[in-house]
Formats: sequence, C-alpha cells, structure tokens
Amino acid sequence: MAAVSVAVGYFYRRHIASNMITERMRGPSVSVEMLEQVRERMMPMLRLVAEEYRPRVAEGYPIVVDTVSNGVIGIEIDPNYALYITSDGKELFADYYVRSTRFDARSSASREKFAGSPLYDRRPFSAYTTDVQLRNMIAELMAQHNYQPGLIHITDS
Repeated sequence: MAAVSVAVGYFYRRHIASNMITERMRGPSVSVEMLEQVRERMMPMLRLVAEEYRPRVAEGYPIVVDTVSNGVIGIEIDPNYALYITSDGKELFADYYVRSTRFDARSSASREKFAGSPLYDRRPFSAYTTDVQLRNMIAELMAQHNYQPGLIHITDS
C-alpha cells in the first residue's frame, strides 16, 4: 500500500492553527475517544478514495489526515474540496470545505452569488453514525468534486 501524505493541506493547517489548545487547558477529552472509534471505521474508506483520486488530481493530493491526537481525521481531495471529522474537546463535527463552480444558474439580481466562492459547512456529528452514513458523507464530497465543469484549477481568467 502506498504511503499516505499527512498534515500538508491548507485547510488542515488552518484547522490546527485555530485549535491550538492543550489537553490540560480543555480538560478531559471525551470526544477524542469517540473520534478514535469513528477513525477505526472511516480510515479504510478514506484511504480507498485517496487511491482512486490520486491519478486525477494535482500532485501531492489527495491528503488523508489521521491525527486523532489533534482532534481531526479526514481527506482533502484537492485544495478546494475537503471533509474533516473534528473534535473540539466536547463534541464531534463534520467539516466540509468546497468551492462553488464558476457558473451558477441560481444567481440572480436579488440574490447575488459569486462564482468560485468557498463554502465552509460545519455539521454536528454523532459517534454512533453508521458505516453507510459515513460512506454517504464521503460520497457527497466526491460528488461535489466530480461536478466541477472540467476545471483543473480555478483561475481568475
């Protein structure tokens, strides 16, 4: 099995920088234990997705993040599409980071929407989520990535 790159993604670095709280400062970390349970079920799925996307994305991606001690596991398919299961010391969250496509038919004069805008979506997450629900979360990220209209990189042109 190929080695999986860890801890080099932009979104991952931002997440770690915003959560630089020591274990002593936040007290007992129940959710880190729950995150470990989720990790056991989710990491094989994330590694499989990473192997499938490796030839289709920019070099260095996808990145599988497996740092339960820092309170995060997840995958960054490319710089614009990421899914992380995170812990704040008390609860678990599913963090999606996606970028909208360059065109969007739902934009109008009364409701402006800028193309290429990042969307950060934090959802409450239960440690008792089923394997099928975990798979569906990953599939949602994959569908967002696959939907992009043949763009390799979002540019200003």
